[in-house]
Amino acid sequence: MREDEKKRIEHMINTKTPKTKRTTIILEKEERDFVDSLIHEGKELGIKPLISKMLSVYKSMMIQDWRFPGEYYCGISRIAFVNVELINILFNQIPKEKWGLIGQEMGKALKISFETTLNIQTSQMENWELIFERLNIQGFGDFFLKDKYILLKTPFVNYPKIWKGILEGLLDVQLHVKTTLPPLVFQIKKRKLESADLLDS
Repeated sequence: MREDEKKRIEHMINTKTPKTKRTTIILEKEERDFVDSLIHEGKELGIKPLISKMLSVYKSMMIQDWRFPGEYYCGISRIAFVNVELINILFNQIPKEKWGLIGQEMGKALKISFETTLNIQTSQMENWELIFERLNIQGFGDFFLKDKYILLKTPFVNYPKIWKGILEGLLDVQLHVKTTLPPLVFQIKKRKLESADLLDS
């Protein structure tokens, strides 16, 4: 073996590469059968993706701080699992001309919660992906930013005026409703930050 080949092999052997940590989880038969049924039905791709998803939700929702049963907190905000039917009943008791204002107040409350919990500014567009991910995990719907449009698929309630208010209050933007049925599309007309940005420049 040539000297350069020896050096190359020695270098490969001695190079420190991060080792993958392995963890063994022992599942009861009933638990394993449940996981296997999810995989068989195509609801999950495998055990590893399932555990990765579980950990992602666990961290995002700060489940380690939950006080079981019934007291679930995410940062400063208490989380409750509420039937959508109950929320619809509440909205239907509010005059429709006030839906935008109610949405704005809800958005401002979300803004305070997210900024405190995630330590980010919700008005900065570079943070919107993280905000949309959090809204998705909490069951609000699937949010996407496309150029000057916010797309909302599978919203938990189908009231565009309320959603317009929520997003305006949360993201500090002015929106124009482009569709009235899901998927909901909102055009970003103006960012409320723009006037402040001009003063700083």
